[in-house]
Amino acid sequence: MRRVEADVLVVGLGPGGSCAARVAAAAGARVIAVERRAEIGIPVQCAEFVPLPLGKYALASEVFAQRVTGMTTVLPSGARVVSDFPGIMIDRARFDQALARSAAEAGADEWLGTAFESADPRRSVAVVRRGGERVEIAYRVLVGADGPGSRVAHALGLPRLATVDTRQYTVPLLRRHAHTDIFLSPDYPGGYAWLFPKGAVANLGLGLDTRLAADLKAPLDALHRQLAGEGLVGPDLLGRTGGPIPVGGLRERLVVGNALFVGDAAGLTHPVSGAGIAAAVISGEAAGACIARALDGERDALADYEEDVRDQFQATIDRAVARRHWMTTRLQGPEAHADAFHRRGWIAFPEYFDAADELGLAA
Repeated sequence: MRRVEADVLVVGLGPGGSCAARVAAAAGARVIAVERRAEIGIPVQCAEFVPLPLGKYALASEVFAQRVTGMTTVLPSGARVVSDFPGIMIDRARFDQALARSAAEAGADEWLGTAFESADPRRSVAVVRRGGERVEIAYRVLVGADGPGSRVAHALGLPRLATVDTRQYTVPLLRRHAHTDIFLSPDYPGGYAWLFPKGAVANLGLGLDTRLAADLKAPLDALHRQLAGEGLVGPDLLGRTGGPIPVGGLRERLVVGNALFVGDAAGLTHPVSGAGIAAAVISGEAAGACIARALDGERDALADYEEDVRDQFQATIDRAVARRHWMTTRLQGPEAHADAFHRRGWIAFPEYFDAADELGLAA
């Protein structure tokens, strides 16, 4: 088996992995980044919305799709509530490709079509399969950026993250639409449905807890028929995708020895909204910076990464985990059909931030 050496081995070239690879490589580290897919960002498994602070990454002509000015939340009664929630719709594949290109330009060696197989943390050695060849990579720092089903985490004996499943269609958009639309209903237990506009098309999807409702297709098809009947979207399906989203909160440890986790692999996705791109970028950049310091001999640099990420995200994510628990324990009751119930469970409403519910003090 061929053996190579690197300062940093990054597994996964999504936003978190690419940002970690770029920052570490720019600081002079020898970085190998492996990606199991032959083409970065394909297939897209994302609703493709990013908040305005990511504009510096999202406004390039090949990435930008359209601006979003607000959010419309549709409650079970049909009531529609408009919120100020601006952002940017992107071409997610090109977004990921642009970030990976920046990492390569900084000096990262990117291996596409390469599957991570195993790691021996005692020896700091991983095995990957590249084409028909198995390669042993000796590393000083290992970055798990390989999503909610992280094989790096599995190799280190860490538990799987709790997830919900999603299903999404690309459909024709028949009239200009500048809002993200959110649909709350007991038909989507443990999740919600969405319509996100992208110029002439829209991403129409839903996520739910399949322990509570196993069928994603039927409710999504019903919503598609409803919106087509309203003249908002066309009946054709231009594409299909889907995948798991972590909803259980941050991993118990983000740093394990000389391995650390970023983005979805770290559990940084918001457990209620499912938003994770910004957190992946932020955590990846923070990881790369701390890795560079660690390689320069700063003893507590990796611990600083864990502390910094928790300081930034822990309180928000813990609130969302508590809110999810509050909601799911009541989904079988009559209140699950009431608008007031769903207002407590969605980030656009002030009721979501009522701490009494999370403490079990509210009826």
